[in-house]
Amino acid sequence: MNKKTCIVISGPTAVGKTSYGINLALTYNTQIISADSRQCFKELNIGVAKPSQEQLQKVKHYFINTHSIHEEVNVKIFEEYALKAAAEIFENNDIAIMVGGTGLYIKAFIEGMDDMPQVSENIHKEINEKYHLHGFLWLHNEIKLHDPDFYTKGEMQNPQRMLRALEIKMSTGKSILDFHLGKKAERNFEIQNMVLELTREQLYHNINNRVDQMMKDGFLKEAENLFPYRNLNALQTVGYKELFGYFDGKFSLEKAIEEIKKNTRHYAKRQMTWFGKYKV
Repeated sequence: MNKKTCIVISGPTAVGKTSYGINLALTYNTQIISADSRQCFKELNIGVAKPSQEQLQKVKHYFINTHSIHEEVNVKIFEEYALKAAAEIFENNDIAIMVGGTGLYIKAFIEGMDDMPQVSENIHKEINEKYHLHGFLWLHNEIKLHDPDFYTKGEMQNPQRMLRALEIKMSTGKSILDFHLGKKAERNFEIQNMVLELTREQLYHNINNRVDQMMKDGFLKEAENLFPYRNLNALQTVGYKELFGYFDGKFSLEKAIEEIKKNTRHYAKRQMTWFGKYKV
């Protein structure tokens, strides 16, 4: 490594990224940039498997506890933040470490993001209000009607990406895919990718155990405190959504926990597919 290098540690949830990244950071006496779209929120702790206070004291982490759930955080904001964080680390160290499982954030850091058009605040507000009123099926059908290109090629299980796609379409008349130019940004440092893997059996075992431990650690109380804010984008995430369903009386607590485990396994499967592109 002759020039500044960022080691990017990625992989599915519950694969062991946090402890691996901390050990590597201690080895290089450097700091970590988190690439997790939920651990940045101060109000979310147990449900996002945030590093412990002890771990955060051992190694400085950027992009953890930096924002509130009431603030907008998106991939562009992350890209700008992460590049500044890397520059700060490189002032005193040749190595920086990025750890996380949010594929789009990591892609933006490595390759840059296409410039997206401005979305009308009125359109943004209207679409989000309708989504919260009518739910996922409404959003699914609106995408199918207005943006068939995204419907066939986009992330049709990701409400945030779908909302963004619909906002762009209604604001510009063009599909969000039309703005994906595929030009890679130049970075003045090297990238070294490390994708952590486990057998599917071991990973699913880890996920099930993690969810059980989260419940023992007080996740139910954390979710209960956040229940009044359940419509915020920051809380449209696995774990919280299922417990909110329990609070709404849609199903039992036992069923909610089963759903968290199942949906986390599905999320991990999508992550494995995504990060398969970055394996060395």
